Amino acid sequence: MRRTAIERLLPAAYQRAAGPGSVLGALLDVMEALHAPDEAVLADVDALFGPYRTPDGFVAYLTRWVAMDHVVAAPRADAPPPLPLGRLRDLVAHGALLARWRGTPYGMRTALELATGVTGFELDEPADRPFHLVVRVPPAAADRLALIGRIVEAEKPAAVTVEVVAAPAGPPHDPPAGPAGDPSPPGPVRAVGRASVPPPPPHEPPEEPS
Repeated sequence: MRRTAIERLLPAAYQRAAGPGSVLGALLDVMEALHAPDEAVLADVDALFGPYRTPDGFVAYLTRWVAMDHVVAAPRADAPPPLPLGRLRDLVAHGALLARWRGTPYGMRTALELATGVTGFELDEPADRPFHLVVRVPPAAADRLALIGRIVEAEKPAAVTVEVVAAPAGPPHDPPAGPAGDPSPPGPVRAVGRASVPPPPPHEPPEEPS
């Protein structure tokens, strides 16, 4: 608040006494200086809640707002985040999408790809083990099994057991060829913020019971 605005709130006698060089005038100058940092934050407060505008130190806090705080779970409060801040920002930006599809293969795969920056996760349901899910981790993400395990536990249906296995490294696979022998073009992707994710399945997720 500016000094002039503070001065207008004072009784008339105090306003007359707050002239240049007076003790009251000096106090009003100090009050203006004390208000300035807070007013600067309030003037741009929306930046605190934008995934790509918020300060680095606030990103992990925003993951709690979108129920993705399990990603940054750490034994100590001062421990560094387990993934780059850019990927944390992507997870926050996609928080609504991930919450809507939580408990589905699409939701789990999308969360894993956003957190690791790696595609190729495979989700298998063995025919001889009902209500069991096997998550096969591509070799490029095999060094992040602890992070992947936390995401899988949070994204899977509550009644499903799960195991996470690292897929063995193998020769690269050629993309499937189209009718003319050319590689098939990739499917469309949805862009939210600065990351792109595959589109959801054509059907809507089931409505949760009220």
